[in-house]
Amino acid sequence: MSRAAALARSLAVPALLLLAWEGASRAGWVTPLILPAPSRVLLRWLAYARPTEPWDPAAGSWVAWAFSGELPHDALSSLFRILVGFTLGAGLALPLGLLMGSRPLLHDLLDPVLQLLRPIPPIAYIPLAILWFGLGNTPAFFLIALGAFFPVLMNTVAGVRSVDAIYLRAARNLGAGEWTLFRRVVVPAAMPYILTGVRVGIGVAFIVVIVAEMIAVNAGLGYRILEAREYFWSDKVIAGMISIGLCGLGIDLAMARLNLWLLRWHRGVDG
Repeated sequence: MSRAAALARSLAVPALLLLAWEGASRAGWVTPLILPAPSRVLLRWLAYARPTEPWDPAAGSWVAWAFSGELPHDALSSLFRILVGFTLGAGLALPLGLLMGSRPLLHDLLDPVLQLLRPIPPIAYIPLAILWFGLGNTPAFFLIALGAFFPVLMNTVAGVRSVDAIYLRAARNLGAGEWTLFRRVVVPAAMPYILTGVRVGIGVAFIVVIVAEMIAVNAGLGYRILEAREYFWSDKVIAGMISIGLCGLGIDLAMARLNLWLLRWHRGVDG
């Protein structure tokens, strides 16, 4: 099947849903205040993304002008919080998961506490985050890091503990030391699990950042959705939701490409 045919097939269902939605809105079957037509949402999204400053070549670069609109500013704010929070959470979870997976004693000591904390959703920490860190980016960073921590940790531990013993015995028979064994056998074998945890953690980070922005900050996609709700701008609410989906889709596609490249040895792909 050609790429064009595959793309057309994947877009068939979304196109039919949009047409049905547009038809239902134009026929008056749903109230526009509750569910505006896709065409109205598109116009609001374009207005949301449009630069707010007039173009003046002498005043500054075209990049600053292009990103002067609400949508680019909000998207960059949300992505910045996700980047910082996820880096903090995954940066703590990855080494801890590698140690817990390779050291049974450490796993037995820490696992009960972690299993107690893991089911608590990051959203439940919002009152404490505001109490501890006040308002602004810091509580958002904390909540996002917390949301990304456990998926990366649990998948890393599972990946290390699931390494086939045959690989370990073969490496030891070839004279590999503990550090070489860990670096050249354990970590690569656990990499599919680790990357799955990273992908899940990024998805959780997107959920948490939207909730955090509705409470603790005054910029971002979550904040803009809450603002639109206050004014009953349902079209802008949906435009913000679509923007979140597009940002998440872009990051997920980038992660999928990164996974393919990092795991090319796992699939027997050269280069």
